[in-house]
Amino acid sequence: MARQDFWENPEAGRDVLKERSELNEIILSWRTLAGELEDNELLFDMALEEEDEANLKEVERKLQELRKKYREMELLQMLSDENDDKSAIVSINAGAGGTEAQDWTQMLLRMYLRWCERKNLKVEMIDLLEGEEAGVKNVTFTVSGPYAYGMLKAESGVHRLVRISPFDASGRRHTSFAAVLVFPEIDDKIEVEVKQSDLRVDTFRASGAGGQHVNKTSSAVRLTHLPTGIVVQCQNEKSQHRNRDIALKILKARLYEREKRAQQAKMQETHDNLDEIAWGNQIRSYVLQPYRLIKDHRTNVEKGNVESVLDGELDDFIEAYLLNSMNLRENAAGV
Repeated sequence: MARQDFWENPEAGRDVLKERSELNEIILSWRTLAGELEDNELLFDMALEEEDEANLKEVERKLQELRKKYREMELLQMLSDENDDKSAIVSINAGAGGTEAQDWTQMLLRMYLRWCERKNLKVEMIDLLEGEEAGVKNVTFTVSGPYAYGMLKAESGVHRLVRISPFDASGRRHTSFAAVLVFPEIDDKIEVEVKQSDLRVDTFRASGAGGQHVNKTSSAVRLTHLPTGIVVQCQNEKSQHRNRDIALKILKARLYEREKRAQQAKMQETHDNLDEIAWGNQIRSYVLQPYRLIKDHRTNVEKGNVESVLDGELDDFIEAYLLNSMNLRENAAGV
């Protein structure tokens, strides 16, 4: 930064300043944590000398807070991939299982909305197609906030539910599947070329709530990228122009992620295999009958309190995935 030619490239200069600011924030956070830990140690020593039970309880309470802060800061250190700090685009698609799968998709939607609420992340609904009888066929929404994509990428894959069906009069056990697809919301400075000749644009009337204006005009937009077969639609806004802009933004994000995965030789892209949202491809199983257990098949993390997980308590699964991914990268690099 001290070089005279530093600002000859303003965009590169801003990137450096941003990186410096982020590093300074990390250093300050660790120094603050170290200071709080030292203060707590002093309070502990005083409480022992004076046999002060009240202060000992305060030390224990403060220690729990420090452990939580340390865990959160450790998690941020794992979020170092190129797009981890970006917003996320999340799609949930019902798979095998009919109405059961659509109900399961709605349960997953609620789970992620509750998790976002806990994390103070902003959610914007882009598109939602309800099932004929119950639940949701598919839904797309954006999640904005610090490291939204970095954390939610852990959820990308097929999720399996086993339970007694509320839609089966015989009370039989059913297995349902839904695919969660997570993409980073790419920066405007990243150029993703989408030729008009490669697009098929369809307009239609929005099917969901939105008032008379939405239902009486063809404001909803569906974009089909002919070379890849990727289909994106948006019907959340009243303006057709606005819906088209949002759909195009999501399409570019999906094309960017597709290309990135291709370059990394990771060709098993879930969003190109929606017909395989079924047995054998799941990343996590949610068993409600005959026992109650949620297990992540990538990390072997298990949780018996299924209600808390379905209410948005996903941090243990996300952290285990990130730690496992970091260990795999280090092993591959020979660290």
